Amino acid sequence: MSPAPSQLQWKISSWVMIFRTALEERLVYRGDFALGTLMRFLPIVTQIFLWFAVFDAIERKGDNTDGTIGGFSFQEIVAYYLLTMLGRAFSSMPGLASGIAKQIREGEIKRYLIQPIDLIGFLLINRIAHKFAYYVIAAGPFALVFFLCRHYFISGWPSLTTLFAFTLSLVMGFLIGFFLEASIGMIGFWFLEVSSLLFVYMLFSFFLSGHMFPLSLLPDSIEYFVTFLPLKYLAYFPAAIFLGKIPQEELLFELALEAIWLLFFIALCRVAYSRGVKRYSGYGG
Repeated sequence: MSPAPSQLQWKISSWVMIFRTALEERLVYRGDFALGTLMRFLPIVTQIFLWFAVFDAIERKGDNTDGTIGGFSFQEIVAYYLLTMLGRAFSSMPGLASGIAKQIREGEIKRYLIQPIDLIGFLLINRIAHKFAYYVIAAGPFALVFFLCRHYFISGWPSLTTLFAFTLSLVMGFLIGFFLEASIGMIGFWFLEVSSLLFVYMLFSFFLSGHMFPLSLLPDSIEYFVTFLPLKYLAYFPAAIFLGKIPQEELLFELALEAIWLLFFIALCRVAYSRGVKRYSGYGG
C-alpha cells in the first residue's frame, strides 16, 4: 500500500490541475486573442501622428535644441508606447477586483470556505493561465508590430543584464497588478459595491502608471512623488528599463523598491482576506 501524498504534493497537484483546466478553457473560448491584440495597437498610429506634430512644432519654434522631450526623442516616444502596451498586457487585471467583490456580495465565496482551495491562490493560477494563453496566441501579432516598428528602437537591442531586469520587472509588475486589484476586491467584505473605488483606481492608474505618457514629462516636483508610487511599475518602469532610461547605478535600487511594493500588496491582500472572512456573514446564493 503506497503512502499518502504529503500536503505539499497535494497542493502542487491541485495547482497544476487548476492551471491546466483554466488554460484549456481560455484556449477554447478566446480565439480572438490574435485579432484583438492587433486591434489594440491601432491607437499607436494616432500617437505617432500626434507626437510627430508635437516634435515638429517644437523644432520649428526652436525652443528645444537637443530634440527630446522629457529625455525622449520622437523615435523613443513611439518605442515607449509599444513597450507600455506590452507591459500593460502583463499587469492589467480586467474584472479581477469586481469579480471578487461580486463573489462576496452574492455568496459564491462560501465555496472557498468549505473546500480545501485557497481563493487567492486559485485566482492567481487562473490569471497565470490567462496570461500564458494570451501570449501564446498573441506572440505573432506582437512580433509583427514590433518588427514593422523596429526603426523606432534607435538604441538597439539592450544588453543581457537589461533584458533580465526588463523581464523581472514584467513578472513583478504582473504580480503587483494582481495583488493590488485583489486587495481592492477584498473591500467587498466591508462594502457591498466597489465599482466607484475601482473607477478612481483605474483613473489614477491610467495617468500615474505611465500608460498615457512617460512620467519624465511631469513637472519635477510631481515626478519625484509619483516615482515612489507602485503604479509606475505597471507600465512606465519596464519600458524605461528596455530603452535605457534607468541608469545602471539606480536599476538595482528600483528593482528592490518594486519587490518591496510587491511584498506589501501580498501582505495587504492576505490580511484583508483573513479579516474579511472572519466578518463574512454568508448571505446570498
